[in-house]
Formats: sequence, structure tokens, C-alpha cells
Amino acid sequence: MFRTSNFLRWVLFVDAATCTATGLLLLIGAAALEQSLSLPSELLRYAGFSLLPFAMFLLFLATRQHLFQVGIWAVILLNVLWTVDSFLILAVGWVSPTQLGSLLVVAQALGVATLAGLEYVGLRKSLVAAAEAQ
Repeated sequence: MFRTSNFLRWVLFVDAATCTATGLLLLIGAAALEQSLSLPSELLRYAGFSLLPFAMFLLFLATRQHLFQVGIWAVILLNVLWTVDSFLILAVGWVSPTQLGSLLVVAQALGVATLAGLEYVGLRKSLVAAAEAQ
């Protein structure tokens, strides 16, 4: 267990905010997005629905004074899996999005990968601070 650094806390808040906004957009706008991006509305809704509980988990973590490493590692792993799946869905041809659809899938994947990297940095900072405090 370690004390959560402010940096890690803010990255978790940003991740939660982007998950909430994206999740709601995908849930509410799936039909319109399907037409402009050529991504199946069922896939968009499922992705949007899956983001909301994850956002709640991130908010829970961000508001804790102390965390276990496993919680942050779970977030990092899930973000990495989301990133890999985003590229995989394009690479194997499960969907045939428009050019804009492909660009948005890649852009959000890179954003999620960035958040995973920042969460890793925040975890390392928190652990170093905890070790120095002892």
C-alpha cells in the first residue's frame, strides 16, 4: 500500500473523465457515428457501456489516499488491452471503417496508450516517494 501521488491522482481523474465522455458519446451517438465512421453501432454501444464502470473504478482509485499496486497495475493493463484491441480490430479486418473512422480508432488508441504510460509514471513516482518516506 502506498500514498497516491498528486500526479497519479490527476492522471486517474483525466482517464475517468475521458472514459465517461467517450462512453456517453458512444452510447448516445452510436447510430450517428455508425453512419459517418462505418463502425457497427452495436460495437460502439458495447464499447461505450464498458467504459462507464471503468470510469467509476478510476474515480474510486483517484479519491483514495492510499492504494495497492495491483489496482493501478489493473488500470494500466486494461488500458494496454484496449489499445491493442483497437489496433487489432483494424488490422484483422473485423470492421471496415471509413478513413475518418480508422483515424479516430487510432487516435483514441494512442490517447489510451498515453494514459497508460502516464499511469505507469505516476505509479513509479508514488512508489519512489513511499520508499523515500521510510
